[in-house]
Parts: sequence; C-alpha cells; structure tokens
Amino acid sequence: MKWAIIFICWTSFAIFFISQNYIIQAQFGRTIEWKMTLFNWLLGSYTWCVITPLILQLSNRYPLQRGKLLRVIGIHTFAAAFFFIIYLTIFVIAQRLILGPLPGAGSPFESFRNYLIVEFHFGLLIYWLIFGINQAIDYYRRYRDRELLASNLETRLVEAQLDALRMQLHPHFLFNTLNSVSVLMRRDIDAADRMLLQLSNLLRVTLARNAAHEIKLKQELEILERYLEIEQIRFQDRLKVSMHIDTSALDALVPQLFFQPLVENAIRHGIADREIGGEIDIRAERQNGMVYLQVRDNGPGLNIPHGNFIEGVGLSNTRSRLERLYGAGGRFEVRNAEEGGMIVSAAIPFHTETVIEFEAKG
Repeated sequence: MKWAIIFICWTSFAIFFISQNYIIQAQFGRTIEWKMTLFNWLLGSYTWCVITPLILQLSNRYPLQRGKLLRVIGIHTFAAAFFFIIYLTIFVIAQRLILGPLPGAGSPFESFRNYLIVEFHFGLLIYWLIFGINQAIDYYRRYRDRELLASNLETRLVEAQLDALRMQLHPHFLFNTLNSVSVLMRRDIDAADRMLLQLSNLLRVTLARNAAHEIKLKQELEILERYLEIEQIRFQDRLKVSMHIDTSALDALVPQLFFQPLVENAIRHGIADREIGGEIDIRAERQNGMVYLQVRDNGPGLNIPHGNFIEGVGLSNTRSRLERLYGAGGRFEVRNAEEGGMIVSAAIPFHTETVIEFEAKG
C-alpha cells in the first residue's frame, strides 16, 4: 500500500505538469510536442519515484529534533544535492537511450550540465517537499500513538480505581452480613443457618460476575433479591420491601452491587433501630435516555444538625464508582424526603454495552 501510494502520487505529479505544459503551449500558439512533454515528465516523475524510498529512509534516520536542527538541516541539504545528481544522471542516461540525441542537446555531459543549472533549485525543492511530508506524517503518527497511549493509561487507571472500590465493597458487604448471622445465632440457630445458605448462594452469584463492573439491571435485581432474603430472615415482619421497576430498563447496564449497599444503608439507619421496623421502596425507571434508580426508606432520615453529612463506605463507594464509570453523565444524590425518611437516587445514561471493556484476571 505504501509503495502504491508513492507511485500514484508521482503519477499525479507528472499528469499535473504535463497538463500545465500543454496549456502553456496552446496559449502561446506553440507547436504542442506531445511525445516529448509526456516522456520527460513521466520519466522525471518515475525517477523520483525510485529515489523516494531512499529519501524516506534517510528522513526517518535523521528526523528534525530539538537541539539537533543545524546538524539535521546540514545533512539533508547535502543529501538533497546528492540525490538530485543521482536523479539527473538517471534521467539523462534514460533519455539518451530511449529517444537518442536530441537536436541541439550536445553531448551527454552538456545535457547533464544544462539540466543541472536549470533545475537544481527545483530538485532541492522536491527533496525537501518529500522530507517535509514524511516528517509531517511521522509527527501525526507519533501524536496519535501518544494519544492512544494516554487513552489506554486513563482506561487502566479507571479500571484500577474501580477494582479497588469493588474490593472495598465486597468485604464491607460480607462482614456486615456475617455480623447479622452472628447476632441471629444467639436467638434462632435455624434462621442463622438459612441465612448462611442464602449468603453462600449470593456470594456464588456475585463472584461469578466478579470481572464485570457493569451488569444488566435484571441481574442486579436478582442479586438484590438474594440479599433481601437474608435480611428478611433477620427482620421478618419488621422489614417490608416494595419494588417499582420499569420493564424497559431491565436490559440497561448498571454498576454491579449498586443497590445492595444502598438498601443496607437504608436498613441500618432507617429500620434496624426501630421496634416497628419500616419500609423500603426500590425504583428503576428509563426516561429520556437515562436510567433513574432510587432507594427510599421511611425512617428518621438524615440527622444533619450543622449541615454536614459524612457518607459511610456504601454511599461514598457508590458515588465514586458512578463518577469513574460515567463522569459528568452520571448523578448521585442523598437527601431527606419531605414526608420523612431518606432518599438515595442516581441517574446514569441508558446503555446496553459496557462503557469500559475489562478482561477477567487470573
């Protein structure tokens, strides 16, 4: 492909100047020398075509570099004169062999000298044009390589940050659930045994998808239901859960273990300390290219006497994951409901293909 492009460029170069010569000859009423004009420009162009790979090789070996400009310019100035002499030698010999001695051209040496005087500067210009184009292409290629490298590094950084957040979330969830089992074992061993069984099933599901930072909403709800089964064993009738899920959003990708820490937070701060228990409402809705997710409880809400609220591991972890996955495209909010209780809501772009591609490790 590279050599084909070089050949096409030099053919186009020849056609351009052939057409220009024809126009000039016709404009001034001169006899149009079709054969001579066509031959000279094609021969000259294809001679440069043969020399071009050598110029490109020298250009790549001695590129323009800061601190070495004078040396590089000197090398290529000498090379330009050298390659032009090679070009002219090939051109004159080929012209003599194919067309024979031209009228008034004199000896081969005289033809060489005349062409050298007339076309020397044009030959230098062609060399520097080839050199400049090659340097521009090389600069653009290196620019794109740096851009790709920066993009890959940024993706790996986000991947590492998300992995760290997930590694923080899994033990947080596990330790809290085991603590619930420990508490339950003191009063109901059979219930604690059922809770451990549900925990085993839940861990099997989450760890099986450990490589994915995003899963479909319907899969995330399956994980949530397994977690709620565990909490239902613990709180029994004191915990009431309602779900309002838009079926058109079920195929949307959401962060894995998105709902669990939010529901856990609602249970801990909105229900666990209340004798009558409480209710948790879970919502998911697709609207205007976004997926809106919400967890709401009817507990005491946020206690913010001085306007400061310190988020725990679950909330801060979720906020950080949304920022790294969706940037400005995602939103996360924690607030008190007007009629009491706390609302944790998020909005992410609706998509069915993962934002960042990750490969399973190990």
